[in-house]
Amino acid sequence: MGHDHSHSHGITATGKHRKRLVAVLGITLSVVLIQVAGALFSGSLALLADAGHMLSDAAGVFIALLAAWIAARPASDQRTYGYQRAEVLAALANALVLIVISVVIFTEALRRLGSAPEVHTDVMLFAAVLGAVANLVSLLILRGAQKESLNVRGAYLEVLGDLLGSFAVIAAAVVIMVTGYQAADTIASILIALMILPRAWHLLRDVVDVLLEATPKGVDVQMIREHIMSVDGVVSVHDIHIWTITSGVPVFSAHVVVEDEALGARGADRVLDKLVTCLGSHFDTEHCTFQLEPATHAEHEAHQHA
Repeated sequence: MGHDHSHSHGITATGKHRKRLVAVLGITLSVVLIQVAGALFSGSLALLADAGHMLSDAAGVFIALLAAWIAARPASDQRTYGYQRAEVLAALANALVLIVISVVIFTEALRRLGSAPEVHTDVMLFAAVLGAVANLVSLLILRGAQKESLNVRGAYLEVLGDLLGSFAVIAAAVVIMVTGYQAADTIASILIALMILPRAWHLLRDVVDVLLEATPKGVDVQMIREHIMSVDGVVSVHDIHIWTITSGVPVFSAHVVVEDEALGARGADRVLDKLVTCLGSHFDTEHCTFQLEPATHAEHEAHQHA
């Protein structure tokens, strides 16, 4: 005997903030073009590294937008949850691209440590300041949405890293202007690479948790078990599973053993209503499935497997 409370596949967390992502994509691509031109004219590896990072951010936002569109496609008999997991795969691609970018930057910076070329700081400083302003605007656009979606949070963290990277480029330009120490540009490149890696790792870890169907953060399984047990007529609960399809779409299922008397004469509906109400007050999900098992049947199965 089973029960599924709500089967709606509404708009995903990323899809709700599509306009914000489009705005950030436009800003990011504009700055990438300016920073690449600035890096070529100034000879700054740090500025080129920042431009490369911003380009990966733009690609990530584009992938997130594409995934949000794909995830909104309706479910089918072959894909009963639709394409909502596509958003998580996009976040995985984002994390992997960030790791590759950081390794490439770090390797090139090490190669240039012994022979840092001359850098034209005026162009470098102008492009870095412009990038910092653009990143700050993008952060403000994404700030209210980054807690609801892995993809939006990935974009937010990438923009935050870009902002810090722009500050590093600005600092390097000022150091070169004041002291003539050309290696400051290479050192700033290494710092940018080191800033990218931790963000990429955290995003990758969150994505892996979703793909491995780990219990969502902040969910106390023991507390949920105790509340289910508090429902009148419930004898025991087992096979509890809690996982996430994509950002903002948690799923719950459990086998609930109920006294035979509680299941007679429309008792099953009352038990299910109480279970759904109980779960809804402690775990925010529209996808919860309970399989009710009469106590005598559960005891029979237990003897068979003994």
